[in-house]
Amino acid sequence: MIGLQFIYTVAGVMFALYALVSLYDRRPANGAFWALLALSFLAGDRIADVGNGVLVLALVALAASGAMRGGRAGTDERPRGRAIFLPMLIVPAVALIGALAFRGPNALVDPKNATLVSLVAGALIALAVTCAWLRPAPSTPVREGLRLMDSIGWAAILPQMLASLGAIFTLAGVGQVVGGLVDHAIPAGSIIGAVAVYAVGMALFTMVIGNAFAAFPVMLAAVGLPLLIRRYGGDPAAVAALGMLAGFCGTLMTPMAANFNIVPAVLLDLSDRNGVIRAQIATALPLLAVNIAILYWFGFG
Repeated sequence: MIGLQFIYTVAGVMFALYALVSLYDRRPANGAFWALLALSFLAGDRIADVGNGVLVLALVALAASGAMRGGRAGTDERPRGRAIFLPMLIVPAVALIGALAFRGPNALVDPKNATLVSLVAGALIALAVTCAWLRPAPSTPVREGLRLMDSIGWAAILPQMLASLGAIFTLAGVGQVVGGLVDHAIPAGSIIGAVAVYAVGMALFTMVIGNAFAAFPVMLAAVGLPLLIRRYGGDPAAVAALGMLAGFCGTLMTPMAANFNIVPAVLLDLSDRNGVIRAQIATALPLLAVNIAILYWFGFG
């Protein structure tokens, strides 16, 4: 049954190719960085916790050394008008079809990871279609992908690292500690106060961690479950869903969410790497206030 291992293998092979090209271009620090990342995807489950910990420390050392440098300029190939974006539609189409098709227990794809597997399959199909259409040099897809990754640098792996940090926070009981502090800070019986702290806390933790999915278990354990649901009888569905939306407001305002806010700045060649964030703050703050109001209305109305 095809599952997460398929995704890890595709990602590992991609980063291994980036490492080989970097070494060919005589950029050893870049090559080592992408090789270690490839190793984490291809053999992370075989090198045990200590091995993965050493690997992460090595990645941090390479990123902090300043030895990583940009690659070659982009190719001279020009896109063929707006039609160049059509293959991109293959990715969501395949992801949707796969998520709906691989639901049964006897399916070829693991139902728990059907959407992720289909998303990766869609990206591979879109790549194949684009290559068949444009007929670039065999190395062009790898070099263009590497050029983008080198432009972003070490921040490209922030989502993976920060998601791990969220899991560590949860296992360490950070949610319980935060919950104890919040419980003393909120006036007794103040539902709106608890709602505001929960939503704003989701946004702030997301800004620090860079990932709303990582911030969610911390704030749910701290405020959502003990106060909003158990003490005040809030609707669990509203608390969970709107808490995540509040966290996404924080995503709009932090460079830690590199895949959302730094990658677009690189793709658009913005002189200000935080330009995307500056443009989104005016939307994020009012949206956070609206989420607080909706959570109070639907969760406790």
